[in-house]
Amino acid sequence: MKIPASILILILLFTGSCSTSNAGSKKLTDGTYIGRSCAQYTAEPFVGKVTIKIEKQKIVKVDFQITDTLANELFGADYDKHFPDNKMYQDQCHNDWKGVQLYPNELLKEQEISQVDAVTGATWSYNIFKASVEKALNKATH
Repeated sequence: MKIPASILILILLFTGSCSTSNAGSKKLTDGTYIGRSCAQYTAEPFVGKVTIKIEKQKIVKVDFQITDTLANELFGADYDKHFPDNKMYQDQCHNDWKGVQLYPNELLKEQEISQVDAVTGATWSYNIFKASVEKALNKATH
């Protein structure tokens, strides 16, 4: 009996056999891994760097930072100083800074980047974090 392709796709979707997360589908190798990415923001001067430490195939430490490569400056709590007359950009900086601080702890808790949700208003930092984590975990899987 031949099963139609549409039924096979439904079976795969409902059984979870199509995992896109390396951490969930492959074992992690102990060590420290670095991932760098600007995500889809290739026209911007910002680069994210994540350092992930893995012990006993579990993520035990995550450090994350974003660097403005034009200003040679880390994105931080005071980055809004670059937009003294633009409340919208100041708010965006504050939201993204919350994300930079929150995302590493969420990854430690969840152990899979696909389970880490973006903070409202902090999609930019989330996308950079996620892309950087994926690059680091690609080095840690076998």
